[in-house]
Amino acid sequence: MSDDEIILSELSDDELVQQMHDDLYDGLKEEIEEATNILLERGWAPYDILTQALVEGMRIVGIDFRDGILFVPEVLLSANAMKSGMNILRPLLAATGAPKQGKMVIGTVKGDIHDIGKNLVGMMMEGAGFDVIDLGINNPVENYLDAIEREKPDIVGMSALLTTTMPYMKVVIDTLKEKGMRDDYIVLVGGAPLNEEFGKAVGADAYCRDAAVAVETAKEFIARKHNSLTAQA
Repeated sequence: MSDDEIILSELSDDELVQQMHDDLYDGLKEEIEEATNILLERGWAPYDILTQALVEGMRIVGIDFRDGILFVPEVLLSANAMKSGMNILRPLLAATGAPKQGKMVIGTVKGDIHDIGKNLVGMMMEGAGFDVIDLGINNPVENYLDAIEREKPDIVGMSALLTTTMPYMKVVIDTLKEKGMRDDYIVLVGGAPLNEEFGKAVGADAYCRDAAVAVETAKEFIARKHNSLTAQA
């Protein structure tokens, strides 16, 4: 053990939260688990740990990812570290009925088996306080419809990495339109070959070029939705 090794339990609450931001940035899973447990032992509310330590830490990661300082492999490590903290907090959050940002159903569309981008979006969304239901890869329209009915999400996210599977997003959106359900959900699309025009052409609410943008976009739409609901009330 080196002289300068940090002993988490000896840090003050503020220092520990700051250290968690650094450890998330560096993708240090065990340190995040340990620090999460220390804060719980000190009587912190699970929601406060989630927002002040994990969400805030991932927000910093998201900014540097957006600005090209961090890259996908590093962000995946950060997101994995965050997940280990989330695994401790999730049952406690459910028990305390902590406020959620919103709920998202996400999946890669039919014919496409790529999932790194989708996984990253799911993890970053979780890190921002959203409830995420991941449908995995190769999803036909029925999978989305079943999940929408079962989960009643705010957001439906679709991902594609092949130019040949991109058009399937329109199939899903058109089916929602046919069923008169399209306006009930925020539909976000993403994936390497997509762009803004494509998002508009298929009828999505927004195209998100990466996970950091997806989180920002989701938050904006949720805020807008809440505002319009308040205005109607």
